[in-house]
This record gives sequence, structure tokens and C-alpha cells, in this order.
Amino acid sequence: MTSTNPAGPGLADRVLGGWLGRIAGNMLGKPVERGDYWTRERIDRYLRSADALPLTDYLPEPPLGGEEFVLRPEWRRCVRGRIRGSCRDDDVDYAILGLHLLETHGSAFSTEQVGDLWLLRLPYSQTFTAERAAYRNLAVGLRPPLTATYDNPYQEYIGALIRADVFGWTSPGDPRRAASLARRDAVLSHTGNGVYGAMWAAALIAAAFTAATPRQAVDTALTVIPASCRLARTVRRVASLHEAGLGWADTLDTVGEETAGLGWIHVVPNVAVLTAGLLYGEGDFTTTIALTVRGGLDTDSNGATAGSVAGVLCGAAAIPARWTEPLQDRVSSAVFGFDGARISELAARTVEMAAQ
Repeated sequence: MTSTNPAGPGLADRVLGGWLGRIAGNMLGKPVERGDYWTRERIDRYLRSADALPLTDYLPEPPLGGEEFVLRPEWRRCVRGRIRGSCRDDDVDYAILGLHLLETHGSAFSTEQVGDLWLLRLPYSQTFTAERAAYRNLAVGLRPPLTATYDNPYQEYIGALIRADVFGWTSPGDPRRAASLARRDAVLSHTGNGVYGAMWAAALIAAAFTAATPRQAVDTALTVIPASCRLARTVRRVASLHEAGLGWADTLDTVGEETAGLGWIHVVPNVAVLTAGLLYGEGDFTTTIALTVRGGLDTDSNGATAGSVAGVLCGAAAIPARWTEPLQDRVSSAVFGFDGARISELAARTVEMAAQ
């Protein structure tokens, strides 16, 4: 396993940065998570109405007279000034569950063991789309890979990607190892681009430990998935538009037209938003998660992954306190036995698994 850059933050600081970044990015995007309603234009209209552009902090409360804006019911725990620890969310639950998986079974875990742990630790009511279909299939006795393919129209949605972070955090500088672990997890519930998205995200995070720039991490992550798959072609498309000097909004307009019809939870358009946030954010933590969430679609999931990558790149010490202090080093979680866990403890346990 490759060591991190000795001139940059140490491993423990980068892993903690990944955890804090994931949770902060998730919290930033959670109030506006519903891509068919919260379009990029509506999000920016909301921010302008609250005098919150440029976005440099958690989302503001709805402005007086802002009845046109319908936030998610959890918004009161996720907006600036009201945050007292993290909200519960599946984007964080799966990071916790992935850590527990590695602690329980080690890096040689099987896909069947992933499913067993879901049934043991994860409430069915807190699963969605492909994960819910796979959970139901597990409960009636199906085994992988049937759990991913039987009566599951969500096989290429974003769910497997949001489960991938821990495999990157525990494979610092080793994107191929990270992708291999993520694939073993992903095939429980996903196929095709759904699996490639998880492999790419895990490799992206692993590469961020040693990459000099977000672009370098993005390019490295592409080496672990088929170059001809639609997800890889979409990532390259965003990167080429960025390199050509097209603006962030124009890039998203262009790629949005090219991925139209896939739906707001499909992994491919969401990876486009995530890639744009990383490249145009240029390594700055705040700019990266702000642009990613403003990009719309699955805002909390994209914000979480962007925050994880940016947090690993810069390290926890470099994340502005306005993002981390409201979290109070605590997570709310539906994973049995982990509600109220300390973020710092989860990060320390992750570092222990990275050393194995």
C-alpha cells in the first residue's frame, strides 16, 4: 500500500478529513435532495433569495415569504445555525456499515457477508431503490448476484457509489485495491455502471491520498473501470470541457443534455455533477462542495462524496471550522450500535483498518 505524500497532511488527518468532509457535504445537500424539483436553477434562486451566493456555509433557512421553496422535512436540523451534530442519512450509514464490515470480516469479505451484515445491522425502512430491492431479495433467500438483478430496476442508480468511501479510506494510494473491495460490495445490489460508479469513487478517494490535484485523482480513478463504459466516457467529457476552458454552468448544461432521460438518481449524470464540482473546485474544500451541491440531482450524495475527496486532499486541519464545529464530533445513524458515535473515533478505527 502506497504511503501518503510526506509533505502533505498525515494519514490520520486525511482520513478524518474524509469522514468530516463526507458528513459536512451530505448535510449541505440534504435540505435540497430531490433532483426533479431542486434543479440547479431553483437551488441558485433559493440562495439568491436568502442572499447566500456565493455559497460558503451550510444552507440558510428559508427566507420569509419563500413558500415557493419546499425543503426536505429534515431541513431544520441541517441549515446553518441549527446544526447540533449530524443528521441521520444513508450516505453516512453505509460508510459506518462498511467500516464495521472490514472490522468484522477483514478485506477478504465476501458479497454474501455484506448482505448478512445488512440484515443484521440495517433497518429495511432506511434502505432505498437498489438497496431496498437487494434487501428484499436477501430476506426471501436469494443470493448474489441474483440479489442485484431480480425485480430491481435501479441497478445503475447511485447507491453503490455512496457505499464506496471506506474502501478508499482504507486503501490510501492504492486505487486498484479500493476498486476491488468496492466491486465486491457493489454487486450485491448493482450491475453495469452502478458497479463502475462504486469502483471509480473508491479509487478516486484512494488516489486523493497521493494526488497533487483533483484532476490527477480523477484521471487515476478512470484506470480501474472499462474505458468504453458510459460512466467513464461521461467523466472524460466533463474533464475535456473543463480543460477547454468552458465555465462550470456551461459544462453542466452540455453534459446534462447528453445524459437527459436517465433520471436524477442514475449514477451517470450524478458522476458528471460530482466530477465538475471536483475539477472546478480546484482543491478548495468549500468551493468543491458548494459547486457540487449547486449542481443539483442527488445533492446530498454528491455533496458527501465531493466532501470526502476534498477532505482527503486537504486533510481535516484545513477544513474551515464552520463546516466541522457544528457537527460536534457526533453522528446520528440507523446502523444498530452506532448511533451517537464520535466521528473522531470512527476515523481512528478506519486508520487502523488502513494499516492492515
